Amino acid sequence: MTPHQEGPRREPYSIQRLEAFSDGVFAIAITLLILDVRVPRDLPQTTRLADAMLAAWPSYFAFLTSFATIGIMWMNHHRLFRIIARADHALLIWNGLLLLGITFVPFPTALIAEYIQRPDQRTAAMVLGGTYVFLALMFNGLWWHAARGRRLLGEALDEAGVRAISRSYAIGPAAYLMTFLLALVNAPASLGLNLLLAAFYALPARLLPRPFR
Repeated sequence: MTPHQEGPRREPYSIQRLEAFSDGVFAIAITLLILDVRVPRDLPQTTRLADAMLAAWPSYFAFLTSFATIGIMWMNHHRLFRIIARADHALLIWNGLLLLGITFVPFPTALIAEYIQRPDQRTAAMVLGGTYVFLALMFNGLWWHAARGRRLLGEALDEAGVRAISRSYAIGPAAYLMTFLLALVNAPASLGLNLLLAAFYALPARLLPRPFR
């Protein structure tokens, strides 16, 4: 190759590195959730271990809710990056903001575990709900940036598929805002709605209601 010849053109941003870094952040965040599920210790002689474990149900519930949400967001992130073929600076920013929210999830999860049976339970549920609103907004921002004009998409998905993904993601911010507002009056119901939303986004596309396919 002469000094004037150019090698293969390289994309300025590596989508493989973006995926690898994101997978690592998701994995660490989801692992940290278990740290707030603690083994009962120093029990009075009159208290059985089974009773103490049952009394710790808020920790289990908070763990399962956040584990499901992070896990399903990772699944959808993985699916998106089978469709997104290229990366640019703005995509890295959107993805970084999404990961910022993901790394924050263990904190409101710990709040729920600690306060769900106390008078401040609604505040704890609002912090968790607000975190999920932020995550839904960042996920939508990432997708809309990549899909607008198909600027970062590959050829594997047609326009009907792009519209279907856009519709299913568009309900996320509004739905999670409902969980945030519901936390103002009923914290357990807010957490239950979060679990239902996680289940909705876990469904394969063929099982979604027709308006969201």
